[in-house]
Formats: sequence, structure tokens, C-alpha cells
Amino acid sequence: APKADSSSSDMMLYCEGANQLLFVNNETNTERLFGSANKAPFAKDGIHEYLVSGRSTVDPGLTGTKGSAHYRLELAPGATQVIRLRLSSDAALASPFDPAFDTTVADRIADANQFYEDLAPATLSAEQKMIQRQAYAGMLWSKQFYNFVVSDWLAGDPAGPTPPAGRSRNIDWPHLFACDVISMPDKWEYPWFAAWDLCFHTVVFARLDVHFAKHQLKMLLHEWCMSPEGGAPAYEWSFSDINPPLQAWAALQIFNIEKEMNGGKGDACFLADIFQHCLMNFIWWVNREDENGNNLFEGGFLGLDNISVINRSNLSDFENQIGCKVSLMQSDGTSWMGMFCLNMMQIAVELSAMERPEYSHFISKFFQHFVFVADAINAVHEKTNGEIDIWDKDDGFYYDYLQVEQNPVTYASIKLRSLVGIIALFPVIQLDLDAIEPRASTELRTRMEWFWKQHPELLRKVRIVRPGNKLVPSGSNSALPAAESVKDDVADDDSEYLFSFVDSDRLKIILSKVLDENEFLSPYGIRSISKIYFNNPYTLEVHGGKFSEDYEPAESSTGAFGGNSNWRGPVWFPINFLLIETLKNYHAFLGESFTVEYPARSGNFLSLKEIANDLSKRLISIFEKNGNANGHRPVHGGNQVFQENPDWNNLLLFYEYFHGDNGAGLGASHQTGWTGLVAELLNRID
Repeated sequence: APKADSSSSDMMLYCEGANQLLFVNNETNTERLFGSANKAPFAKDGIHEYLVSGRSTVDPGLTGTKGSAHYRLELAPGATQVIRLRLSSDAALASPFDPAFDTTVADRIADANQFYEDLAPATLSAEQKMIQRQAYAGMLWSKQFYNFVVSDWLAGDPAGPTPPAGRSRNIDWPHLFACDVISMPDKWEYPWFAAWDLCFHTVVFARLDVHFAKHQLKMLLHEWCMSPEGGAPAYEWSFSDINPPLQAWAALQIFNIEKEMNGGKGDACFLADIFQHCLMNFIWWVNREDENGNNLFEGGFLGLDNISVINRSNLSDFENQIGCKVSLMQSDGTSWMGMFCLNMMQIAVELSAMERPEYSHFISKFFQHFVFVADAINAVHEKTNGEIDIWDKDDGFYYDYLQVEQNPVTYASIKLRSLVGIIALFPVIQLDLDAIEPRASTELRTRMEWFWKQHPELLRKVRIVRPGNKLVPSGSNSALPAAESVKDDVADDDSEYLFSFVDSDRLKIILSKVLDENEFLSPYGIRSISKIYFNNPYTLEVHGGKFSEDYEPAESSTGAFGGNSNWRGPVWFPINFLLIETLKNYHAFLGESFTVEYPARSGNFLSLKEIANDLSKRLISIFEKNGNANGHRPVHGGNQVFQENPDWNNLLLFYEYFHGDNGAGLGASHQTGWTGLVAELLNRID
């Protein structure tokens, strides 16, 4: 048997009917690689060399730190052969494969079946339960041990050659010490983590293993990974890149799922831990991604790779092309920060209600910050004398904006309709002052009154108030259903508020494009950019340079900005999931009487909750048999083996993203990752 680790109990692996056992030492073959003597005989590649080349490279004494059971099997076409193995702490089992073995395996299969059956809502069909179970299985399969100590990697392995002089990747992260089991976006190609991917993973894991979900979220925010300044590592290729700050959002999701599954009891200690570390990350964002102090945030590509017509993560490329320095005001960067403010505000509300009054003053703190961020994205037009319009009132959409440093300074709106503008809907929270902790309620009401006296123009842009049974968009003459007058104060009897970047009118304007089948609305979810660019590419002209972008529903046709994924048309689960949750949040406040046309120009009006449910069904349908006689699944696309062969048809792959028109799986085929969110959609669908 392999030499046992002294820190663990001895185990015996029984291998029924093996032709032989092969042992080597789990050490690099330095003689083969570097021409130096091996540290131990029978190096780790010895089993391969023995089987493939017939060399005497395995230990004839049957000892070592790496072992393999070798089976020689001949199978006729269509035949099946079972190999039985048993790992046991009992090293002296007389009959390891007696009838009790098969009984144990059958019992564990029954346990697994019951586990997944208990997780699935009773309303799901057998087909949907199968989809959910395979999504969960993919998430569990993607867990992997990850060990990366940046300082050691930069210095090089003492037993190996000196690292090349140019080894400097992540040199600013010498403190990072990763040594844990992590949920990987893609452990097949190469094990790695991504901060915002992991946030979505934890939402799915919250039902499978809530303790693992919590640990994953805390892991990147604690001192062994978070930078001393409060930055969260993005991913191994460049820890200093910026991912959307979704840790607070994910913490709320985990908290609420656990409450649902635990009879209404939430984990205040977990929520407080995340809040404290997110507070450091929030300060980092304010100091690093808002260098001009105007509450308009940058952040680079922010996980959306090639979605823009320019490389948002490396503006120097664009600057070299036009011969001018530029700065970028990002609609999505600012929107993510608005969402961050409201998520932190919501966590403070939850904690103050759980006998932690020290968090109550953070409610008004993050409310204030949200007001200023909302003002920045919505009122920059007035503050710049009309030179900058992140909200384009003529187009009815949010866009990134360029400042070109020439004489005189000029500005250019990147009027590309994409997810960048849709993300402005995500910052939204409903708050009932009568339902939160009294001290917090008093502080927040006092702060709102101050705003109304000092800056009424700020407060009316971010709140909708429900006094009694009325819904009134503050400061707007276009009332919501049942509204009779405009409330231009903070009355003592006002208690229910909706805080967001958009009022009801602007919400309808944006959704008229998002829910248009000629633009974003696909049979399989919301596309990443509008389909209007299919026959009419978007063109940006700046300082003599001309740049264009097409709607590409499948893989990217160029290698622009990485080229290994495509945000220029396909459907991506994470943003669709956030949009669905956003619509439900608006619906919870606006109610059944607030409807929009769905699809746009169809004459059919639905509530936001009904639209959210239909979008969920569109995403789920990617994996379902489409009802045709041939039983095809959109996810399999043109792969006839998966479409036609009954042995393969029910085996699902949870791809990285999906064709914007036909739902076929694209990108990494083995990357369950955030596409595992389909399991949570199945839990939440009505």
C-alpha cells in the first residue's frame, strides 16, 4: 500500500480482480526534465512509462506514495464490465466484496436520490428535477483543492531551476496564500477561481451545503487573500483586475436561503463577518475606482470581457489608436457600486433587527452614499453643462462615456445598447421604516428629512414612497397606479419606500428595449447586446478613429480583448439571474397593477413578477426537450450524437454561455460554474 500520511489514519483500498498493482513515488522526474538526479527512485511518471513503453519504472517491492490498480479487460460491442473498489479503515477485511458491499452501494444511491428529491420543489416535473440534479452534480464536481502561494511562486521552487527574470505576474499580491478547496469555474482546463463567479456559485451551494457556501464567500475576503488595502483578488491571471463587488449580495442570498430552509432563523455571525470585510472592500472601491471623487466609477471590463467596442481594461490600446489620452466613466461600474451600497444597507437592516444595534447607523450611512452615487449617474448632465450624459434621455438608455484629453477636452458617448446599461436597474431595495429596528428607523427618517431640506433634488430622484395605499414617485408628475398626488416631503406616516436609480417611467422606458424581441429578448433569455446591431453594426468615431461592433450570437469572430468568451450577443446566466431578481424586487413594491408590455409591442401586458417567471422559463428551456417529436434540447445545438442518441440525450452540459438566437451551448462545455444557477431558478419559479 502507499505510505500513509502520519497525520491521517491508515486506509486500505481493496481492488477486486486487478491484474496487478503498480507503485511509484509522487515526485517529479527531474532527471528527465532537467538532467539532474531524481530525489527518489521510481518517479511519478513511472506508471505511464511502464504501461505505454514497457519500461521497468515501477517499484517491484510494491511500495510508494502513488499507486494504481491495473486491469486488462476485453469488452464486446455494447457489453458492460463492472470494477468494484472499496476504501476502508479496516485493513483486514476477509470478504470486502460480499453481498453487504452491493447493499451499501444501493443504500447510498437511495440516500442520494432522497437528498435531491427533498431539495426539489414538488411542483417540478421529472424532467426539471433531472436538470436540477445534474446542475447540482456539476457544482459538486467543480470543487477542487487549490494551493497558490504568490511569494513562493515568484521565488520559484528551490528544487527546480531559477524562475525567468520576467516572472512578475501578481507581484503586488505577495501576501496571498490560497490553500483551500474552492468551487472552480473550470477545473477541467485549468484549476482557477474568479471572485464574481464564486459569488454566484455560493448561491447554488447554499441549498447543497450552506457551510461550504459561507466559507467560499469569506475565504476571498479574509486576510490571506484580501489585499491590505481592501481589494478582493479577481482571478489568478491578474488578481488586480476588477470584478463586480457582489460579495454583499451573495451573502444576503445565502442568508435568506438558510432562513427559508431553517424555519426563519438566519446566521447573524456570518452576515456580520461578511459586512465587516465588505466594508473594507467598499472603502477600497471608493478610493481606487473613483479617483476623481465624483461617484462615477471605473473598473475596466468588470467581467464582461469584450462587450464594449473598446478595451475597457486597457485604455492605452484605444489611446494609441486615436493619439489622445482618455478617461472612461462607466455606467456599469457606477451601477455595481449603487447595488453595493444598497446591499450593505440591507445587511445593516438585518443585523440591527437581530439585536445588533451597532449596525443601525450604517443604514443611514449607506443610504447617504447611495443617494450621491445615484445623483452622479443621473445628474451628471446638469453638472457638466450638458457635456456628459450617462443617462441618454433621447435613447432612453444608460451608456459609458469617454472624456478625450485634447484641447479643448471633448466627450463621446459609447451609445452601444448592452448589458452595461441594463445593470443600472440592479440597485433597488424596498424598505419599510415601521418594520425595521426603531433606532435605525429614527436615524434613517432623520437623515431623509435632512436630505429633503438640504438637497430635495437628490432625494426625489432615488425614492418612491407609499403613503397609506398610494404609490407616489417623489418629485415626479407621472404617478404610479393609485397615486393621487406628489409627495414632496418626508411625512411622519410615510413608512414604505423603494430606493433605486430609476423611477417608474424610466423603468418602463428601459424595459421597452430589454423586452423587445428585436433587441435583447431571446427565446432563451436576455442577450448581452441588442440584436439591432446584426445588420447595422454599432460605430464609434473618436478623434479620427473609427471602431465598430456587430451582434454575434455565437462565438466571437475576433480575438478582441481575450477572444475566449463572447459578450456580444449570447445569453449569460449570471446577469439574467440578477435581472430576474431585480424585476421581482420592483414587483414586490409596485404590485400587480404595475404592468409593462411583454414582449414589447405585442399588446400583451404582464406584471413584473410574471415577466420574471417567464424569463426563468426561457432560461430553463435551454436544457429541456423542446416538445417536438424529435425530443431535441436547445443546449445540444447541432450535436447530433447528443440530440439523437438515447444514451447521450439526457446527459446535460452546463456551458459557459448560450447562443443568443437558438440557445445552443457555447464556450467551455464542462464549465458548470454560474450556469448552475439554473438549479436555483427551478427552486424559485412559480
